[in-house]
Amino acid sequence: MEILGIDVGGSGIKGALVDMKTGEMTTERFRIATPESRKPDEMADVIAQIIEHFDYKGNVGCGFPTVIKKGVCKSSGNLHESWDGLNAEELLEKRTGLEFTVINDADAAGYATMNYGIGKGEMGFVVMITIGTGLGSGAFLDGRLIPNFELGQIPYKKYDKIETWAAASAMEREELSFKKWGKRFNKFLKYVELIVSPDLVILGGGTSKDWYEFKDYIKVEMPVIPAELQNHAGIIGAACAAQVRKHILG
Repeated sequence: MEILGIDVGGSGIKGALVDMKTGEMTTERFRIATPESRKPDEMADVIAQIIEHFDYKGNVGCGFPTVIKKGVCKSSGNLHESWDGLNAEELLEKRTGLEFTVINDADAAGYATMNYGIGKGEMGFVVMITIGTGLGSGAFLDGRLIPNFELGQIPYKKYDKIETWAAASAMEREELSFKKWGKRFNKFLKYVELIVSPDLVILGGGTSKDWYEFKDYIKVEMPVIPAELQNHAGIIGAACAAQVRKHILG
């Protein structure tokens, strides 16, 4: 069984077909740049283009960079403010005619990692952190998802949220070295350790592939490891979420 997984990010929207038995992508990832406006209609058009590219007719899983409750965006995150309070599932279903399961992007990445990746079989309290435009986080207790666990939203100094200061986008924006940025990211991890004290932290997102560039600057007691799936986890996990919903609802 194959399901189309779509990963919506602040800079790009990516999709691929995923074999739900193995968790492997059966097609090349197809990516379109996120529209500069980051408005709902323009982004829905891009998602429709991805579906058309694969000539796909089934259920779609979609990871979204904001808190999602029953398909509704509870904040705008790094997107346009008009997403706040919008039912993303209804918007995308109306635009494409297909059934959508929309979840938080870090939750999606966590699904992939805990079902098919390095987190499979890990018990206790596991936090998945995705490093990209923002800092997403997905939490799992004995393998079960705790949804919308957004640690990147912690306020920090003059910033409205710590991800503005410590995400990969800050490294690019301020042209920081891995050393300088790594110390910032370590500060974020120290807050995570203080507030929720996970048994394990797994790093995902595009920047996790650079783990060996900044690992020496991570000085926390909790174990921190990179995800094997890296930048594909959002796609695989979104497909996984759609499969879970289909199994539950029939």
